[in-house]
Amino acid sequence: MKMHPRLRGLIPATHTPFRADGALNLDVVEKQAAHLLANKVHRAFIGGTTGESASLTLEERRRLAVRWFEVARGTSLEIIVHVGSNCVTDAVDLAAQAQSLGARGIAALAPSYFKPRSIDLLIACCAEIASGAPETPFYYYDIPVMTGIHLPMADFMVQAAERIPTLCGLKFSNPDLMTFQLCVQACGGRFDVPYGSDESILAALVLGGTSAVGSTYNFAAPIYHRLWAAFERGDLAAARVEQFRSAEMIQLLSGYGFMGAAKALMTMLGVDVGPARLPNGNLRPEQVAELRGRLESMGYFDWIR
Repeated sequence: MKMHPRLRGLIPATHTPFRADGALNLDVVEKQAAHLLANKVHRAFIGGTTGESASLTLEERRRLAVRWFEVARGTSLEIIVHVGSNCVTDAVDLAAQAQSLGARGIAALAPSYFKPRSIDLLIACCAEIASGAPETPFYYYDIPVMTGIHLPMADFMVQAAERIPTLCGLKFSNPDLMTFQLCVQACGGRFDVPYGSDESILAALVLGGTSAVGSTYNFAAPIYHRLWAAFERGDLAAARVEQFRSAEMIQLLSGYGFMGAAKALMTMLGVDVGPARLPNGNLRPEQVAELRGRLESMGYFDWIR
């Protein structure tokens, strides 16, 4: 397989834009991409949890990917496509499409209705999916709080390295920092382990993390740019200030239902990604006004300037 440079820095997990009636609104992707680039972000992770992939049809996922690559063409934006599905055959199809479009990488959740109950079965699922894109870096997407799959990820990486030629790492959406360390050090530290809990990214950096995939990088990238820069210059006091701002913001959004609140916040910033699809909920107009007021009071709009 062609060698690829390791992932570095922030990788926003982007929202899938919908119209008020719930239909895809792919015209908004151009604004999403421009917003990321304006905030000095040059990679996007599309069709993941934040992208409500489990609420999209296969055809909608294919159309979403095509649109992102159309918009990214000629820019510095690289696209990583989440292709995981409860139907492994669909995941293989999406992986093949992502490779044909020129994806920087693919990632896949495990099937989570019929769950792989062992590392061996999980590797078998991932190997099948990765075979659809044999020239594209593959990342397993571990998010046990959503999938209900709790397997030792460092062991997975060691064993999968022998069976998945394109394995480049693990999207680690798990607050377990002991397991994160084990994954970062697995196989002599050869794999990328993008961290997926924005509210504790500073801890991941201290423990050797070099990249992060998260939803809040869509609307708060300046906070994390400052955090990362402070960490790199050894100013942990300044980095902790930014990390606490992240935690305050996430706690506030979570109180309204994170997905609906985050999409409402994107609209406040001029990128109207529309409502969330069921079974996620959305904010009522009075809640949107209240959220804006609370964000203003905490200083959020100053933090992201």
